[in-house]
Amino acid sequence: MSPPFLFDGPDDAPVTLLLAHGSGAPMDSAAMNAATAALAAEGLRVARFEFSYMAARRIDGSRKPPPKAETLNPEFVAAVAALGAKGPLIIGGKSMGGRVASMVADELHAKGKVAGLVCLGYPFHPPEKPAQLRTTHLMDLKVPTLICQGTRDPFGTKDEVLGYDLPERIRILWLEDGDHDLKPRKSLSGFSAADHLATMARTVKAWTETLR
Repeated sequence: MSPPFLFDGPDDAPVTLLLAHGSGAPMDSAAMNAATAALAAEGLRVARFEFSYMAARRIDGSRKPPPKAETLNPEFVAAVAALGAKGPLIIGGKSMGGRVASMVADELHAKGKVAGLVCLGYPFHPPEKPAQLRTTHLMDLKVPTLICQGTRDPFGTKDEVLGYDLPERIRILWLEDGDHDLKPRKSLSGFSAADHLATMARTVKAWTETLR
């Protein structure tokens, strides 16, 4: 059964983004809604979907922990097929959603089904467990990749990530003082959450234009 999608942005947009949610919050969480609204305001078409475990929570109210990220790879591939996007398709998501997308992106890119990968707050490691890195597959990624990351994200701060020696083809947009939702502490940074989301969306839009 095909997953239901949430759509934002113009139907005739030249580029479509297919985004998945993080491990603990649904596709219509406050963070996902805010990020999607910013992207749509830049003229991008955004489609969101939920992995089956999260969709099941809506029905039975269960709070079972999410499955291992790699077991969700087939669901992301199925969502790409079900979406049937016309024109360039960028896949990605927030946190775990972006991580799952990163694990299937190269195969889909090689088949001409996706043009790029966007991760909003990539979970480089679990919080407070910096040795448990999730970067091995990133070192060999061929698909054009943009990661938007807050400098104080507990899943990978700027100081930590700069030490990973990621390949240059992975572009990283650093958002000053941003947390895992890209949200800064305004009193310390001088930026607001809206500022950072607008910067993220403008950067994503400009980056997608380099892929066509």
